[in-house]
Amino acid sequence: MFLRCKVRQKDGKQHRYWSVVENTRVAGGRVVQRHVLYLGEINDTQELAWRRSIEVLEDGAARPRTLWLFPEDRVQGLLADASIVGVRLSELRLRRPRQWGACWLALMLWRELQLDQFWSKRLGVSRKGTPWDQVLLVLVAYRLLAPGSEWRLHREWFQRSALADLLGEGGGLAEIHKLYRCHDRLLVHKQAVFDHLVGRWRDLFNISYDVLLYDLTSTYFEANPPFPEGDKRRFGYSRDHRPDCVQIIIALVVTPEGLPLSYEVLPGNTADKTTLRGFLERIERQYGKARRVWLMDRGVPTEEVLEMRAADPPVHYLVGTPKGRLTRLEKHLTAQPWQQARPGVQVKLLAQEGELYILAQSRDRVAKERAMRRRQLKRLWARLKQLSTMQLTREELLMKLGAARDQSRTAWRLVTIEVAAEGATFSYRLDRNKLRQTRLREGRYLLRTNLVEEDPAKLWGHYLLLMAVEEAFKNLKGDLAIRPVFHQLEARIEAHVFIAFLAYCLHVTLARRLHALAPGLTPRSVLEKFAAMQMIDVHLPTTDGRELVLTRYTEPEPELSLLLNKLKLELPAQPPPKITAAPPAPNSL
Repeated sequence: MFLRCKVRQKDGKQHRYWSVVENTRVAGGRVVQRHVLYLGEINDTQELAWRRSIEVLEDGAARPRTLWLFPEDRVQGLLADASIVGVRLSELRLRRPRQWGACWLALMLWRELQLDQFWSKRLGVSRKGTPWDQVLLVLVAYRLLAPGSEWRLHREWFQRSALADLLGEGGGLAEIHKLYRCHDRLLVHKQAVFDHLVGRWRDLFNISYDVLLYDLTSTYFEANPPFPEGDKRRFGYSRDHRPDCVQIIIALVVTPEGLPLSYEVLPGNTADKTTLRGFLERIERQYGKARRVWLMDRGVPTEEVLEMRAADPPVHYLVGTPKGRLTRLEKHLTAQPWQQARPGVQVKLLAQEGELYILAQSRDRVAKERAMRRRQLKRLWARLKQLSTMQLTREELLMKLGAARDQSRTAWRLVTIEVAAEGATFSYRLDRNKLRQTRLREGRYLLRTNLVEEDPAKLWGHYLLLMAVEEAFKNLKGDLAIRPVFHQLEARIEAHVFIAFLAYCLHVTLARRLHALAPGLTPRSVLEKFAAMQMIDVHLPTTDGRELVLTRYTEPEPELSLLLNKLKLELPAQPPPKITAAPPAPNSL
């Protein structure tokens, strides 16, 4: 990087404007200059009326002071004035580049949700002056922008970010013991956060709570039991395909827009069907009794829970149904005609005992599942043919058949394999009845609802909303990297999940902004664009032995400027310059 001066004649006077630029190589081997930082005008005229003034905060002073800057070769002949400062442009240095843009955006989202006001009232300041609400903001911003361990945040990331500049605090916010102690202060305010977010979602996005989505996921720990009595880390059904690891269950309630309302951390061996009743009662207390529709995937609701249709007022639901029920209803559904719900989607409706069963068939899903099944069956058939020609012991054969089964479980159910009672031979054949039944069920879903007045297209559209909660889990495990979990204490593990929940609230708030103002962009891509904006300290030595420091964020690229305009965001003013105190006067002899 280097300085570039642009000279302009105005009103018969010469003005020089300074910028920091860098050389960038483009296509064809050409080198162009890219504008990085604009420093403004530094005067080169000797007339006081044309001096360029800036507000500078001097070390030890409470108020800023007005100074006039001149290049060192232009100060000769000026009137003696303590407000005139000569700067050595040839000795300009750029120090401490740090990420600014994405940190600023995270702070804007935090304030948009009014979480700064919420937490400042509840966490306050410690006796030693630690602002716990700002420590929490650092943890949440870190989880949103560059998730990792608290140790990495303390040792590396905070120093490479501009959060200290944005918050007006020093590096003490990221001291490791403060990060851990902040975890210990959060969980008592969890319900209050849920109540606060309800109002903010309604004010910002005009959200109603007539339709709610409920689902569960799990996250695992690479830790060795045993754990203390009552610890939630338990072995159970792993959605991450890690049955060898202990885990916890996270139950989440979101709106169709993906806005989270509530969550709960449950023991890792909790059965899905036992979790719903408590959430129904909690949501009813929080939002009151109303005509509300619950959307859930199969495996969550039980017959006992679905008796909520008899409540007053009745609770409505649209849930997925295990395919075992499809076998019992198949004869009745066969007699029903297909109806067009939307292009590519057909449904059959069957009213039975106050409920409506919907058999939905998606043309695209049929093609996808059929292609997956064919690939598996082709791979399994080739492997079985290969095994039949190999010279193996009986034990080796059984082990290799077990490995083939693990790789192609869906296709394995369609093949009948008979191993000889003695020896290492086997025979295999395709079960055409099972294949025929599988083909008939590919791309089909059986739904169950007590919304008997709804039309098929609306019912199918409701069920597709379940993708919102699946997207929430995808973001928690992907963009926000809720795992691995490095904590050992159960309370801090739950606080870790709570911080990830707050980061997801910022993530989804940005997503809603983009949906309305810049559709087509994802929150992650926008955060990456903002992350290109850096903050730099420009050090300018002065002719009297002091040093002028201009802390500046870099100019946004044209694409980012357009995005800022679309999102109706305005960048703040550059921070005020600072100058070191004047050196002491020499002792007189």
